[in-house]
Amino acid sequence: MKKSRLGLFKSTSMLISVLGVIMIIATVAAVAYVGFSVVSSSLTGGISSGTQYDQLAELKSNYTALEAQFNDTGNKIYAMDNITLEREYVNAQVELVRAQNDLSDVESALSMGKPASEVDERLKQTRDDLKIAHEAYNSLSVK
Repeated sequence: MKKSRLGLFKSTSMLISVLGVIMIIATVAAVAYVGFSVVSSSLTGGISSGTQYDQLAELKSNYTALEAQFNDTGNKIYAMDNITLEREYVNAQVELVRAQNDLSDVESALSMGKPASEVDERLKQTRDDLKIAHEAYNSLSVK
C-alpha cells in the first residue's frame, strides 16, 4: 500500500508542477500580448498625430494667406471711408476669427494628446470654417 500512495503523491506532484509551468507560460504570453498591443497602439497614434500636424500646418498656411488678403482689403475699405463697406468687411472678418479659433482648438487638442477622432473632428470644423471665411472674403464688394 505504501507504494501506491507514494506513486499517487509523485503523480499529483508532477501534475501540479506541469500546471505551474503552463500557468507561467500563459502569464508570460498574456503580458507579451498586452505589451505588444500598447506599443502598437502608441506607434499608430504617433503616425496619426503626425498626419494631423501636417494637416494643421496646411490649414495654418491657408489661414495666413487669407488673413493677408483680408488685411489688404481692409486697408482699402477703410481708406474709402464707407460705412456700408466697412460693415460688410467686419461681418466677413468674423468668419476669419472663427477659423482662427478653430486652429487654436486643433493645436490645443494635439498638445493635450486628445484622441485622434476628436482631433479629426476639430480639423474638419476648421476646414469648414476656413472655407466659409474664404467665401465671405470672396463676397466682399471691394477686394
